[in-house]
Amino acid sequence: MRLLVLGGTEFVGRAVTEAALARGWEVTVFHRGRHAAPPGATVLRGDRAVPGGLAALEQGTWDAVVDTWSDAPAAVRATAGLLADRARTYAYVSSRSVYTYPARAGLAEDGPVVEASPDSVDDTDYAQAKRGGELAALAAFGDRALLARAGLILGPYENVGRLPWWLTRIARGGPVLAPGPRDLPLQYIDARDLATWLLDAAERGLGGPYNLVSPPGHTTMGELLETCVRTTGSPAELHWTDPDRILAADVAPWTDLPIWLPPGELYDTLHAADVSKALAAGLHCRPIADTVTDTWAWLRNEGGQAPQRADRPRVGLDPQREAEVLAAQRQRE
Repeated sequence: MRLLVLGGTEFVGRAVTEAALARGWEVTVFHRGRHAAPPGATVLRGDRAVPGGLAALEQGTWDAVVDTWSDAPAAVRATAGLLADRARTYAYVSSRSVYTYPARAGLAEDGPVVEASPDSVDDTDYAQAKRGGELAALAAFGDRALLARAGLILGPYENVGRLPWWLTRIARGGPVLAPGPRDLPLQYIDARDLATWLLDAAERGLGGPYNLVSPPGHTTMGELLETCVRTTGSPAELHWTDPDRILAADVAPWTDLPIWLPPGELYDTLHAADVSKALAAGLHCRPIADTVTDTWAWLRNEGGQAPQRADRPRVGLDPQREAEVLAAQRQRE
């Protein structure tokens, strides 16, 4: 297989590139040159956001394209249009954010989606940007467009900071504000499992939308944080706290306490997807212990400092604020 990865040097794109190279595929990576591509990939340089930035893609043919673009849909429109006659499959890494909020628990791929335009040059609304990217891929490739609607993505190379924050916080030790309920189910996908599924699907020529997160019950908030404790070897003490108390203390879900959402509409939207279509198409999700252990090993190799995407805010609760919330909780008890 001849694969073109648009991106290919960070997080999901890097996982796709490394997985394809491990299969012996011929991999071309098109990127801006800000990060080194994995060894073994052919490198093309360009910037999709500037006039003439696609010049390096004007020649060449590929069996499949994987596009990880998250900004203005017009860039997907231009790239997909340029490649429509020279690639068999176009896999666009989209998001479950494209569904109209709130998305009910158990929503499948036929659920309602946000209004968006493939011609938009605006990337301020993430859901509309991703849906516009889907429409751009569909306009150029039709049923040869594969729409990978990923949810929460974790694993090595994470540049958003969610799992790295929990690992770093727990490794520091001491009392840890652990958001309950402890048995709250989580849905996520390891970037490497997403990459494997994308390559398998591209090889088979699959098209259309797929929800790509772990099946319901794959893990829980308790298993995630307790695995972080074991993996880091930390003496940290998890203090499981009722969601209402956390919210009353003005601690923000998802940002102050990454990954976690209290039960409700937003939780149902992000952690209660129907993934039966993807499972039937071969989706396999590794145990949370593997994701945590491998992310910790990578993080330590990075000196404990994970890379941070410039277009995403840093996540994590301020240590002093955490101590105040825990102290107030002890007083109530």
